[in-house]
Amino acid sequence: MPARTDLPDVRLALHPDHSSAVVATITTAERYLARAVLAEFGFRPTGNSTMVLARIDHDEPHHADKAASALREGGAIVDVSAALQEEIETEWTYGNAPTHWQWLTPGEIREHTGEAQRIHDDIAAGRLTIHLHAHDGWTTVAVGTYAGGRSVHLHGEDHLRTQETDYASEAEAVADFHRRHTVAVRPGPAPLTDIEREAFEVLGTAPRRRQHQ
Repeated sequence: MPARTDLPDVRLALHPDHSSAVVATITTAERYLARAVLAEFGFRPTGNSTMVLARIDHDEPHHADKAASALREGGAIVDVSAALQEEIETEWTYGNAPTHWQWLTPGEIREHTGEAQRIHDDIAAGRLTIHLHAHDGWTTVAVGTYAGGRSVHLHGEDHLRTQETDYASEAEAVADFHRRHTVAVRPGPAPLTDIEREAFEVLGTAPRRRQHQ
């Protein structure tokens, strides 16, 4: 077996057209293994040898760092650009964060934004179908149903979105949503936010936005 060189198997760098997205360039011949590890941390393929991590919580550097650690544990040589390393070492702050976040640790804040990211991913992948949305005077609210049958009310946008209430049936969830928001109710999912649109553009994908029939 030939001796390894010091050339990197994976290069991680900030995306040139997005403030926080990260591009992974895979140079090793064993791309499948590198792709599998990167995919576990949210990277999505954008080419034969490239993958991109674009999140609505702007926490890409943190997750790219975790992916780099996992790749290295598997024996890969990973090169992280100086600009990305600087972002990794700088804790992200949210200008429009809720007041109570000031008492949370970075890890606790990351739990909240991570949940918002999971909701976003479920909607984008079609695992969570949004039936109706409304504006409650402060932010966007919505009602939807997971593929497994559980229905939920959602509150907020982007990294502030939370799951507010669970329902045993879609009919119950929809009826309660109409009761709460009356004339403000609109069919289907709300229009994409600027942050959501930017993430989809960087990934070169479009969300699966099925409306309730």
